[in-house]
Amino acid sequence: MSDIEQPAGELWGREGFREDPYVTAETLEEAGDAPAVILPLGVWLGLTEEIRNASNRKIGVVVAPGESVEPLLPLLDSIPVIALEFPAFSDGRSYSKAELIKNQHHFKGELRAVGDVLIDQVAYMLRTGFDTMKVNHAVTLNRLAGHNLHDVPGYYQPGRGSHTVPGTYSWRRVPGA
Repeated sequence: MSDIEQPAGELWGREGFREDPYVTAETLEEAGDAPAVILPLGVWLGLTEEIRNASNRKIGVVVAPGESVEPLLPLLDSIPVIALEFPAFSDGRSYSKAELIKNQHHFKGELRAVGDVLIDQVAYMLRTGFDTMKVNHAVTLNRLAGHNLHDVPGYYQPGRGSHTVPGTYSWRRVPGA
């Protein structure tokens, strides 16, 4: 390991680490007076529209891999942040949810990956549509803190930020500018 300080608990985005403005809680009562809170899907769906859209508080939602995002799709315009859980680096179900939310339904809010994310997954997560990550894997934190993020020059899966090059294979992608 290097001597780079690991900013555990902070939020990472393309611009680097920053403080997370959201408090993760099981209920609104548990969040207290926090101006921004992320609630579990079941709790979030149980809130009235009036409470969810209250102007003085941002209320986001966290979705576990086994939960469906279908109930959120008609409400995407009113959700400031959706956090998709990665309880293990080998559990890829949240990639499909990210593709559905960002690329098919054009979610404009923050899409966040939360949990056990390996450095090798970060570039693909960004192409899939994730905006930020709250990572708990020590090596990944260290590499992100050192701005040591590498991507391959070309890839076959289409995604956000990719484009086709005229005159080449339509299924082969290069990173977008």
